[in-house]
Amino acid sequence: MAVFDDLSAEEERLESILLGLSDAEWRSESGAAGWTVADVVLHLAQSEEGVVASTAGADLRSAIAARSAGPGGPGGPGGTVNDRADELVRAERAAPTEVFARWRQARRDALDALRAADPQQPLTWVAGPVKPATLATTRLAEHWAHGLDITGPLGIDFADNERLRHIAWLAHRTLPYALTMAGEQPTEVRCELTAPDGTSHWTFGPENAGSSISGQAGAFCRVGAQRLSPEASGLRTTGPHGATALRVLRTYAV
Repeated sequence: MAVFDDLSAEEERLESILLGLSDAEWRSESGAAGWTVADVVLHLAQSEEGVVASTAGADLRSAIAARSAGPGGPGGPGGTVNDRADELVRAERAAPTEVFARWRQARRDALDALRAADPQQPLTWVAGPVKPATLATTRLAEHWAHGLDITGPLGIDFADNERLRHIAWLAHRTLPYALTMAGEQPTEVRCELTAPDGTSHWTFGPENAGSSISGQAGAFCRVGAQRLSPEASGLRTTGPHGATALRVLRTYAV
């Protein structure tokens, strides 16, 4: 399936970048607040291990809770997904070489597990059950977003590519969830995006939707990943719900 191949390609791009980093760069601050580059890669490793556990039938929410802080702490009942992720990173920090090896193994194991999984059988994940192809899409989106966190502060080129189509699809597909989480009524929104090649166009949602978002796919994906503000994106909105949809756009669970 194309999304599995594209996930592999995105991970291979990140791996080639990480191979070239010095120890000082691994230990430098990333674009993810409070995390070094090594912390970001550790989080990706932990997440990939979660994919493997999910394909094996584990209750992912229970597994995360068991590994994070107790009641009242970041991993307790009142903690957010981000709180729990931060707690896990703090609990398992290690030398960059160890973190890199852990992620390399985890990402290969996760991809193999997703390819082998029953494509019609939903797997447990953060916001609820998802099929393997959709989970692979979320993993692609997270590796891409954290790739921005790693390369941006270090001034390393990280060009947009056609794999963003998966991430744009995910952001649009997640809109009903995002609107609900923001206390808004889910509604149909048309997205008309210019692909990274500058000529192709990607569209999501019905043509007769009363609201729309249009502009560069890279900007759309960055807003969805919370790496760019809607105001600075250059994206255009129309209709009664376009601006709200852009404001709540996301590619991950909260």
